Amino acid sequence: MEQLLLGIDIGTSGTKVAVFATDGTELASHTEEYPMYQPQNGWAEQDPEDWWKATVTGVRSVISGLGTDHEVVGVGLSGQMHGLVMLDDEGEILRPSIIWCDGRTEAECQQMIDVIGLERLIEITANPPMIGYTAAKILWVKNNEPDVYSKCAHILLPKDYIRYKLTGEFISDVSDASGMQLMDVPSRTWSAELCEKLGIDLNLLPLLVESQDAAGHVNAAAAALTGLASGTVLAGGAGDNPAAAIGSGVNKSGVAFTTIGSSAVIYAVSDKPRIDMEGRINTLCASVPGMWTVMSCTQGAGLSLKWLRDTVCNVEVEKAAELGVDSYVVMGDLAEAAGIGAGKLVYLPYLMGERSPHPDPDARGVFFGLSGVHDRSNLIRSVMEGVAYSQKECFDVFTDMGVQINDMVITGGGAKSKLWRQMLADLYAIPVGTLAKDSGAALGVALLAGVASGVYASLEEAVDRALGDKDILNPSEERGEAYKPYFELYKNLYRTLITNFKDLTQIK
Repeated sequence: MEQLLLGIDIGTSGTKVAVFATDGTELASHTEEYPMYQPQNGWAEQDPEDWWKATVTGVRSVISGLGTDHEVVGVGLSGQMHGLVMLDDEGEILRPSIIWCDGRTEAECQQMIDVIGLERLIEITANPPMIGYTAAKILWVKNNEPDVYSKCAHILLPKDYIRYKLTGEFISDVSDASGMQLMDVPSRTWSAELCEKLGIDLNLLPLLVESQDAAGHVNAAAAALTGLASGTVLAGGAGDNPAAAIGSGVNKSGVAFTTIGSSAVIYAVSDKPRIDMEGRINTLCASVPGMWTVMSCTQGAGLSLKWLRDTVCNVEVEKAAELGVDSYVVMGDLAEAAGIGAGKLVYLPYLMGERSPHPDPDARGVFFGLSGVHDRSNLIRSVMEGVAYSQKECFDVFTDMGVQINDMVITGGGAKSKLWRQMLADLYAIPVGTLAKDSGAALGVALLAGVASGVYASLEEAVDRALGDKDILNPSEERGEAYKPYFELYKNLYRTLITNFKDLTQIK
């Protein structure tokens, strides 16, 4: 009987479930979408029950056609990081989940500084207080919804709610949990000091394991719903980016990936915790045992291009439908024609505030240099370049921190664009590659499940067996030089506008 591995990725727009052979080949996948709710401007919530329904539908879909000669022996869980799930003592959901891109917790971040002290907070958690991180969300509920907080018996992250539904266990892994800002990240444990000072009961938090450890087994009720065999092992799993790192072969120093999805991330691993006291880059526990990550996050990357498509590119959408291609293909052709610099139009991708390298919730998107000669081709190109400039700015911070990157993999929906990949190669001034097997986080956690279930003897073996060769794009020194003046202008624009962004938020 052929052994198979299942990866479940609880994303923001939908849940992807995929089943893999042990050589990394994706045999079937299913993505089920669900809504995000914004009760107020800057807020973002989802219903955890939507994640569970999507998981059940996805699992049943991918395993229904496998046949009796195949057996799913391990399940891996990945998910959007930092989301807050609160359950009562019977395991029932107390309120919608406040997810990663929610921006309501500025006052709670200041509360953390007041109570703990900024330097001490960074020493323990490896990061300054972040509005997107879970600790501030917990404090917000405690401050604003005390009746809800008083009923809370369990605090989980999105993927770990799905683990609870599958196994009945309250467990998280260190890579995902270190994004809650309640862990002693260098020690890879919950911080009793932080929890005591913030008034958060340690007993509310799940058990911590490493990403490749066994962490629960499918129970009978979940087996009946999903079609998985009762007793199937679940791995500790990982947050979405630490999971994508495994699925991209980023499991040792010197190797990194850039992913362009709704947000954009540069992710590298280090054999020791490297901390940026300015908070430009986040440091977390890696999904590789005994290693740490440095990670940047641009909030509005692919989101910026999607916003532009949905707002002003109806012509391109219609043309794509006529040609039977993705609308981004038509938009990319226009961007290619616009040339480097987009006709002297520069875009700042701050649609959702920003995290890296400017942790600033007040930052907003900007088109600079807009004139009557510009058309949609210039707008599209400037958005793509602005996102690429943001990654280059973060890449330079990695270098400043002593994290040397010489092997870069590009993943996510944006990796489909050769133009975008070439921009990154030219700006980074190193070769960039894409993987033939680009199943991202779902593949990453499936490989972790393979280690947890004994299919692979080690994580290194899993990565070596499952990932194939890369398609490489080399940088152009000439194009790199052509981008430089625009990149310098891009960096200066934020510094110039920082006070104006704050002024804008004060206008009633």
